[in-house]
Amino acid sequence: MTSNFGEASTVVDHPPYLGKRPEEPFSKENHATVEFPTPAISAADMAFTTSDYSLHDRPFFVPIGKHGVIAALEKLDQQLKAAGRASVLSKKDPTDWIGNEVTPGQLGLINHGGSPKLLVKPGRYPGFPLRNWWARSWEGVKGLSDTVIEFQGLTIVQVSQNQAAVVSDPQNQVFVVKNGGFVACAVEGTYDVLSVVDQTHLPTVMTDKKTEVILGSTHEVKMKSVIDGRQQKEYVVATFLNIPANNCAILQRGDELHLLGAGQSVITNPSVTLRGLYTLGENQLEMRTKDIFTRDQVPVSLTIYLKWQLTQPLKLATHGYNTPYDALRDKTQSILTQIVAHLDYSSMVKQRSLGPDNMEEGNEPSSAFLDALRTRAMDDMHEAALEYGIILKDLAVINREFKGEIASTMDKLTTRGLQAQVEAANVDRENSNKVKQEEGALSVARIRAQAANTQADADAYRIIAAAKAQAQRVRIEAEAQAEATRLAAEAESAAIRTKAQADAEVLDRFAQEMQLRRMEVQRVQAFGSKTVFVPTESGAQIGNAMALGMAASMGAQAAPKTTK
Repeated sequence: MTSNFGEASTVVDHPPYLGKRPEEPFSKENHATVEFPTPAISAADMAFTTSDYSLHDRPFFVPIGKHGVIAALEKLDQQLKAAGRASVLSKKDPTDWIGNEVTPGQLGLINHGGSPKLLVKPGRYPGFPLRNWWARSWEGVKGLSDTVIEFQGLTIVQVSQNQAAVVSDPQNQVFVVKNGGFVACAVEGTYDVLSVVDQTHLPTVMTDKKTEVILGSTHEVKMKSVIDGRQQKEYVVATFLNIPANNCAILQRGDELHLLGAGQSVITNPSVTLRGLYTLGENQLEMRTKDIFTRDQVPVSLTIYLKWQLTQPLKLATHGYNTPYDALRDKTQSILTQIVAHLDYSSMVKQRSLGPDNMEEGNEPSSAFLDALRTRAMDDMHEAALEYGIILKDLAVINREFKGEIASTMDKLTTRGLQAQVEAANVDRENSNKVKQEEGALSVARIRAQAANTQADADAYRIIAAAKAQAQRVRIEAEAQAEATRLAAEAESAAIRTKAQADAEVLDRFAQEMQLRRMEVQRVQAFGSKTVFVPTESGAQIGNAMALGMAASMGAQAAPKTTK
């Protein structure tokens, strides 16, 4: 285990930002990596971090090296013997059959007349009367790996990588042990371990009261002191700091300021105090100003949106401000008071906010307030913020509140004007809605007309198609009927020819006579029994005369009816 001690130092095992003047910009290029103590540190830095009380100047004080606690105890024992003092390691040899047991990894503690004696060899150690225990008493055992062992003026301290032990030596000088340990025997006074601190989990969390950003965590180690033998008081002897990334702390020693970067640090120098913790990231906040009077004496209160980033904390601390907000608040109030004092109420009430759209256009006739903010407030605020090491990234007016009777009267008038504008806007909106409704109805009628035309075209096409189909059907039926008539006529003609041929082939007179009789019977059946058949073969003239007479008689009967 390696030892690494930092006595009365503000930085141990972490790179601080050293030797920076307040006017220098804050950047990673301006810091030096330092491990205390080292001869490379300048005289000013050494004076600031105080290293005048060295660990190696203390008598009978041995750091624990890579060989462990036993080797450090042996070295301490040799120093005590060389100085003519009693040793701390006992010469007794262990047995394996009876006595007080010391196991491997333990130390046996013996009180030898008020002086400490240690048993480092494992085994059993018999008591009186088996061994010489005059003026000796058995005080138990302790673990070799225990963090703190205190016994009869002998002190053993061992801390791990994340621990830090705050120790007060016999002269009440306080030092801090990190990632190591020591063994010491106090001849006059004692080594008191005041506290063992977990450096990454400090109990007190520091936050910005305005932005509620976590700045870091701290822990104060106190030591009790007896005054006049009766009164006890506690005094802060060490301050631990755990600073997150992108944050920093400012330390003060007299009139000098020191910038401390992110990491784990401890302050033991009584002349060094913690000035404050700061964040170097972006912050944003809404700020309400005090009442400001316009040119026509109308009080107005503004709500401002600010966005900033602290880049040079030393400048801010040099001007005496604890937070960037305090510096921006004073400057913002002063600059806005000067701007509003030259503006009228009417020029401020018409614009509601300052934003990217308003800043780009800049053609509003009533934008005097916003123009003043763009041209003066932003520039003045940015320039003023740079004096405190702050970069102002955004400024906007998100609300304004006018006060007083004049403001209330003007607010009523303004409200009436706004109501009129709203009503006009509503009328325009209603007219626009009606126009849109009529346009919609016209579009619907147009669509319906197109649909009707399409339906009419479809009906006409259907009628034409039906007519064509009907004509085609009639034509096909006529052709079929004509073909049927032709076929029937052909069939009938063939039948007559066949029948005539059959009749012609009848030669018997009786058969011919019988055929004539059958034809006569068929004719009577066809026309009735009361029909008179007039021969026309020989008496054609008589038949014609009878026909003419019958026609004349029929015409005479029909003539009077026609005359009427």
